Amino acid sequence: MTKFARDEFDRVPQSSSRQGVHRLVASASRPALWPVLLLGGIALAVGLVAFLILPKLGFTSSTTPQAAVIADTSKQSPSASAPAQSASASASSPAAGQPSPSDTPSSTPTPTTAPLDKTAVVAVYNGTTTSGLAARVAGVVQGGGWPLSTVANWGGMPQQTSSVFYKGPAQKGNAEALGKLLGIANLVDSAEFQQPVVVILGPGYK
Repeated sequence: MTKFARDEFDRVPQSSSRQGVHRLVASASRPALWPVLLLGGIALAVGLVAFLILPKLGFTSSTTPQAAVIADTSKQSPSASAPAQSASASASSPAAGQPSPSDTPSSTPTPTTAPLDKTAVVAVYNGTTTSGLAARVAGVVQGGGWPLSTVANWGGMPQQTSSVFYKGPAQKGNAEALGKLLGIANLVDSAEFQQPVVVILGPGYK
C-alpha cells in the first residue's frame, strides 16, 4: 500500500457532522412567531373595543339612518299624495253655491202656439179668373177638418196676392194652420169680415 505524507485532509474528527463532499449542513432556521402573535393580539383588542365600547358611545352603522330615512319616506308618501288627490277632486267639482248647468234656467223663450179651433167656419173666395178654383180649395179646407160657410167668387177690390184673414187673436191659430195647408203666407188680422176666417185666392194661385 502506497504511503503518502499526511496533510490537512487526513485530520478528520471521529464525530464529524459533515456529509458528502465535506459541506456543513446548515441547521434549519425556525421562523419567528412573536410578530404574528403580536398582530393577532392587537386585532383582537380592536375588535373587542369596536364591539363593546362604540355602541355605548352612540356610533352605529351608517346604513341604519339611510334605512330609517327610506322607511320614513315610504310612510309619508301616501299622506303626501292624499292632499294632491283631494285638491284635484275639489278643482274638478263645481264650486259650492254655484248652480250646475242643468239647474240654470233657460233664457230661450218657449214659442207659443195660438190655439186651434176647427169649429170656426171658413169662407173661400176666388179672386182669380181660374174657374172652379174656390170649390177646389174649399174641398181641401173641408178635408182639413174645418166647416165651410161661403164658397164663391170674390166681388170686392182686386187682390194682389192670396191671403187668409182672421178675426182677432182667437182665430190666429186657424189662420196659421190654413196658411200651411193651402200654401198661403200672407196672414191678416182684420175685423172687416163677419166670418171668423176668410180665404181669398189671388192671382197666381194654383
